[in-house]
Amino acid sequence: MMIDRMLFNIPAEKHTVKEIEEMLSQHKEVKFVSLVGLDIGGHDTDEKIPVELFIKDMDKFLVQGVQTDGSSVVLPKIAELNNAKVDIIPDLSVNWYVDYNFAHVTEDTKLPVGTLRIPCFLVHNDINEVGSRVILRDAVRAFKKELRELLEKNPYIFEHLNIESADEIDEIVLTAATELEFWVKTPDDKADREQLSTSQILKEQYWKRTIGPVRTALEKTLLILDRYGFKVEMGHKEVGGVKAKLGNSGEYDHVMEQLEIDWEYSSALQAADNENQVKYVVRDVFRAHGLDVSFMAKPIEGVAGSGEHTHIGVSARLKNGKTINLFAPKKMEEDFLNPIGFGALMGILKNYEVINPFIASSNDALNRLKPGFEAPVCIVTSLGHSAKTPSRNRTVLVGLIRDIKNPLSTRFELRSPNPKSNTYLVLASSYLAMLDGISAAVTAQKTPKELEASLSKEAGAEDFYLEKDRAYRSEKHVFDEYTEEEREQLFGKAPVTVWETLQSFHNCPDKIAVLLNNDSVIDRRTLDSYEEATLAAWATELHNRIIPNTMDLVRECRKLHADHDCTDFDMLNWKRIQELRVYLGQDEVVKKSLLTRIKLALDGENYDEASALQIEMQGKVKELVDTYIEYKKNLL
Repeated sequence: MMIDRMLFNIPAEKHTVKEIEEMLSQHKEVKFVSLVGLDIGGHDTDEKIPVELFIKDMDKFLVQGVQTDGSSVVLPKIAELNNAKVDIIPDLSVNWYVDYNFAHVTEDTKLPVGTLRIPCFLVHNDINEVGSRVILRDAVRAFKKELRELLEKNPYIFEHLNIESADEIDEIVLTAATELEFWVKTPDDKADREQLSTSQILKEQYWKRTIGPVRTALEKTLLILDRYGFKVEMGHKEVGGVKAKLGNSGEYDHVMEQLEIDWEYSSALQAADNENQVKYVVRDVFRAHGLDVSFMAKPIEGVAGSGEHTHIGVSARLKNGKTINLFAPKKMEEDFLNPIGFGALMGILKNYEVINPFIASSNDALNRLKPGFEAPVCIVTSLGHSAKTPSRNRTVLVGLIRDIKNPLSTRFELRSPNPKSNTYLVLASSYLAMLDGISAAVTAQKTPKELEASLSKEAGAEDFYLEKDRAYRSEKHVFDEYTEEEREQLFGKAPVTVWETLQSFHNCPDKIAVLLNNDSVIDRRTLDSYEEATLAAWATELHNRIIPNTMDLVRECRKLHADHDCTDFDMLNWKRIQELRVYLGQDEVVKKSLLTRIKLALDGENYDEASALQIEMQGKVKELVDTYIEYKKNLL
């Protein structure tokens, strides 16, 4: 078979010049090499270096990398126009993958053209390592170093672990995995929100059998991903979608389905790299079968969005070769977690306000993070009804995943990220927050029962670590059993716009100190760079895309009835529709429309006002759409 002759990866243990040259020489289908650096916004570089040139100068490429113009990547406040020297230096510690162009088969090999993509670090001015991969690498280093020091200084902890002492530990291992949800559809098809919503409520699509081109593309994707060594665990339909229709041509059309693919966990940096390659494969294979793929968090308003639940674990590899989960309790049926696990979970919850800007970093992300559709909004966790009976509460922000029979599976599931989240920064900020909580719990020499009581405290109760006025645990359905007011009182008010999200960087100085970690992982300049990049993206998208698209929607809501052929209900609906259209989009001499006022606020960098007006715009647009649908349905 063609696929059996192709090179898919060069594992980390084979990154010597000799071994790389041998593999590339044996696989002539690999025509190019690309050094892949990730900027602060999570965008990766891609350049085509002819493989012959790479092999000839490999020693130089592996050590010195290549240069890029720093002004062309997202590194504001770091690489400016007059200070733009950035080098892309290969990372030899992770797997490298070959990215294939299946639409370009060459005569000499009869195989698709491949590009060896080498994950890299960005270096500014020869000395300053910058970018997303650097931040995650340094967060992992800091976590391992400081956790080991905590274990050595607080030997009481080994009373709660299946380890006798810190001397037994060879290495602390951080593991991660992401679940990739995405929508597929035939090009140019528009979503029928009512059909999609009805199908979702009836659960007509969830875990159902795929058919037609979706089935073929999904199966091919899973097979190819296994060739890369990702060890795929599952591919299935998600909750969103409608049944595809078989057209007169014998082909399926009007495809609109939501899918999910899961694969095995890896070390933190490798897991984030793997996710990037998986997305490339998914997009390429589905497009080859005439299907568009969207990794947006909320591509269709009013229907389930796509999450990317991120699983986080910590274990210790012992000198005798055994692996011990550092979250799991000594007796699985008596405790949910050990002190390290409880501390890590509490650290995420207490410091989530400064993790959130790396997750809810776009308008799209926040469109998903609204009550309903299993989207996590509240800073709250669930442990289970008892240590003997694990449960899965899908309405919380971060859940505990555990199996009494398999302690190694104990981990946390952070449910707020989406497929466009920067996984490198999500993991890095989570590790730093976890470290803060672990340090507090272990230094205070707390037992699992004491920490469970802390995590389960009521709002208003004092605690050694968690905030007094907040609650952090609920085994209830948080959207059904609490009112919005109750949720905000217990778990905090969730930001609605990107501007509100970013204010945590200014309103939570103690929590920002946790991220900075004495400047060992993220320094103030890097944080400022990320904030500026995120703010610019929000403002630009709002000004240049969301407002024009909203104006198009306003214009599409046209009068459809004749005055002599309608009911009073139609006339009442149209009157409200017209009022909303004018308020949203039509300027007067002495009064500007809502959309114009948002643009003026953005132009004047009055972001508080722009954020408030964006929230108002979202409410008015929803009212307009709902009223217009009701209006159309009543017309004969």
